[in-house]
Amino acid sequence: MEIGVFLPIGNNGWLISENAPQYMPSFDLNREIVQKAEHYGFDFALTMIKLRGFGGKTEFWDHNLESFTLMAGLAAVTDRIKLYATAATLTLPPAIVARMAVTIDSISHGRFGINLVTGWQKAEYDQMGLWPGDGHFVKRYDMLSEYAQILRDLWTTGRSDLKGEYFEMTDCRVSPRPQTDITIICAGSSDEGLAFTAQYADHAFCFGKGVNTPTAFQPVNVRLAAAAAKTGRPVNTFVLMMVIADETDEAAEAKWQSYRDGADQEALAWLTDQTAANNVSATTNTRQMSEATSAVNINMGTLVGSYEKVARMLDEVAGVPGTGGVLLTFDDFVVGVENFGTRIQPLMQSRRDTVQARGA
Repeated sequence: MEIGVFLPIGNNGWLISENAPQYMPSFDLNREIVQKAEHYGFDFALTMIKLRGFGGKTEFWDHNLESFTLMAGLAAVTDRIKLYATAATLTLPPAIVARMAVTIDSISHGRFGINLVTGWQKAEYDQMGLWPGDGHFVKRYDMLSEYAQILRDLWTTGRSDLKGEYFEMTDCRVSPRPQTDITIICAGSSDEGLAFTAQYADHAFCFGKGVNTPTAFQPVNVRLAAAAAKTGRPVNTFVLMMVIADETDEAAEAKWQSYRDGADQEALAWLTDQTAANNVSATTNTRQMSEATSAVNINMGTLVGSYEKVARMLDEVAGVPGTGGVLLTFDDFVVGVENFGTRIQPLMQSRRDTVQARGA
């Protein structure tokens, strides 16, 4: 199983809490994290794109860097780890994204991939006059299919003449072409998103579920396998999980309770309001994001416990058929990556080869 880190491109990472670490995003912070992750054998790093935050007392995600330019900078200061930027496809034409990807492919010597998102938070795009209307929630993967086909055409042949409902290419050219295949991730786990992944992408980026329920995401893998059976393409999932670890279960649980006690209710209300419009599908991940269960970290799968307990739970994640990797977030990223590399990974059976390769 591959291990990735979901870099904190926005302020305060993924904890919407007054009691969580409060910090601004910066290149220096993300460089420190990704270089530490590379040192400990992480396989990839990914950044999201967020164009408007949730506000509240913590100004959650009101402060964000830009994904492609950040990953270009990180490509120049790393050697092995794979890097994924996220394309907000309502803001960038596919031919421009194709060329940016080729540029970072050149900087990284073939270590670059793209996460394609259709956009779910209307306010992000309304502020720039780019929201195409609420019909986008229903038709967005039709648009994204054309987008991905143009990317594939330009990367493989250097040319696109696609004439579609959303894009019209006329002898569109991109050169040079990438030195290796550029991997595409789709960040949608709805039935429509998984069908798109099965046809055009390489990995589905899905949310884990619950607290200390490491295999609860398994139904997503089953649905993805069914979609992939129709296309005959090999695809798997990267599962988003937050790790809150400490020397003992009790110490880790105390931190988790503190974060929940300090939940920024104003920011969470904004999240709930924004996700409500995107509930056109029963399987969309925005339904999970705003549930009251543990909205303090956007209801991603959360592993809370001692280093030994977290290692065991991550091995359970690895054992779910169709899982290609896990994408980790931490309450404190610098400390969290260090502790993962020195205290958790050496105990994971699913990472034994990585640990042995590093001589740990």
